[in-house]
Amino acid sequence: MADAYAVLDAVWRAESARIVAGVARVVRDVGRAEELAHDALVAALEQWPAQGVPDNPGAWLAATARRRAIDLIRREQTFARKAEEVGHLESTAAAPDTAEVVADPVRAVGDDVLALLFASCHPLLARESRVALTLRLFGGLTTDEIARALLVGSTTVGQRISRAKKRLSAAGVDLEIPAGEELDGRLGAVLEVVYLIYNEGYAATTGTDWMRADLCDEAMRLGRRLAALMPERPEVHGLLALMELQASRLRARVGPDGAPVLLADQDRGRWDHLLVRRGLTGLARAEAATEGRRRDPYTLQAGIAACHARAGSVDDTDWAAMAALYAELAAATGSPVVELNRAVVLGRAEGPAAGLDLVDALRDEPALARYHLLPAVRADLLTQLGRREEAAGELERAAELASNEAERALLRRRLDDLREAALGRG
Repeated sequence: MADAYAVLDAVWRAESARIVAGVARVVRDVGRAEELAHDALVAALEQWPAQGVPDNPGAWLAATARRRAIDLIRREQTFARKAEEVGHLESTAAAPDTAEVVADPVRAVGDDVLALLFASCHPLLARESRVALTLRLFGGLTTDEIARALLVGSTTVGQRISRAKKRLSAAGVDLEIPAGEELDGRLGAVLEVVYLIYNEGYAATTGTDWMRADLCDEAMRLGRRLAALMPERPEVHGLLALMELQASRLRARVGPDGAPVLLADQDRGRWDHLLVRRGLTGLARAEAATEGRRRDPYTLQAGIAACHARAGSVDDTDWAAMAALYAELAAATGSPVVELNRAVVLGRAEGPAAGLDLVDALRDEPALARYHLLPAVRADLLTQLGRREEAAGELERAAELASNEAERALLRRRLDDLREAALGRG
């Protein structure tokens, strides 16, 4: 029984976006599609522990959800009008575990999911609603998890998601990939949420796992589809390159015991060099498409990631080049988080005192008031300057603010190591 629940949890995290997207193509309503997908999840919870896990659990869930969609259409007496749209889904004679797979797998896995992504990023939705809805649909995050990621209340997130689905339904938003000017107009919002999905996978906001590789994979799949759809846009190639270069380090970011491993301590031999090559190639495409214009933030971040990827060790890293890229990125975005990252690089390029000056300038920044990495970065720079007592206080605060259990444990280990080192010196 426990195995069935574990399989279902894993499959749902990996397949929920595709299931919702496939059902949305039938019912033309994101809210209803999500409800029907959850109905299929409930059915699996009831049946799998008693009857066993089907051979293809993802297909079972998708087929069950589609069956319920067809039943819904029939109940509303509109099945005749929808018959051409559902096509091969019309027959419901076979059992779900026979895996009624959509005839065109490229359409099912690629275009349907991409169409759902563009729908959830429709301009009639406010940015906060787009972000919350997309994290729900594509990240599989709960309302509480999204609330912690966005630093708002759970009730607020629930209301945003509910309103977003109702607005999309009331407006009759087409679940199709837009074209022309409409495609260009929505691209920025789509890229933003794809990167949000990726970041939630690369550094999970909550939970016991530091990373969720399934979300990273999903974001990269979406990025590759976008790159094929819009090969002339440098920001699309820049984002994909950024994700691939960062993802190349995933295997090295955790030790044998599952504990986080920071960049300076990683075994670079474990980096995925195929992803490195793909990322560097994508970065070259992005820079070529820019043609001397100002580089977009994704391409700049990919350039920063490339500095790490090209270096054989931390000491071999071109920190000066990275600092210049961060300065350009900070000017382009005005983001205090970017400035905090720039402080880390300045600490390497010009010394810890230069980095600490920049961090101290950010201490009153409202957006960073409860951001655990601000005291964590400050602690690292203070340690390099030999100010261990101050560093210990900053690490303690960082651990209190961290919401991810694995990261909190890492910060506490750093605090223990710092205190032991201080005692040894005493």
